[in-house]
Amino acid sequence: MTVAVIMGSSSDWDTMKEAVAMLEAFGIEHEASVVSAHRTPLEMVDFAKSAREKGIDIIIAGAGGAAHLPGMVASMTSVPVIGVPIESKALKGMDSLLSIVQMPGGIPVATTAIGKAGAKNAGILAARMMSLKDETLIQKLDDYEASLVKKVEAMQSDLK
Repeated sequence: MTVAVIMGSSSDWDTMKEAVAMLEAFGIEHEASVVSAHRTPLEMVDFAKSAREKGIDIIIAGAGGAAHLPGMVASMTSVPVIGVPIESKALKGMDSLLSIVQMPGGIPVATTAIGKAGAKNAGILAARMMSLKDETLIQKLDDYEASLVKKVEAMQSDLK
């Protein structure tokens, strides 16, 4: 099973590499590429329409500003799409968030938080989705969640 991590520009990589890092931590096969809804629309259409036949099971799409990439891709494939709003200079990512989250009924895009935390969560969400068909991921997810508990427990000593 493969996850495609796409973004509208290479400037989005600083955010989207967080999704890739989580996929790598869980041992999930992935690919990353720039697919622009505005500058290369025909390539975007080809990517979306051929995703399933290329073996892509989940698409994580990061976009800033007008943020059309996740929704446009979701409108052309039945592969699940997770949208990551990229933080923008003008509106700190609120424009991206609102563009991605306001999909019309019938074209779902799961949307995460703005920025790096959202990209990280997109990677984790993809792992959770893939764990429905991959038993080995369940233990990796359990181990990851246990590591979060240990981090919080370690924080208690910081208060003393």
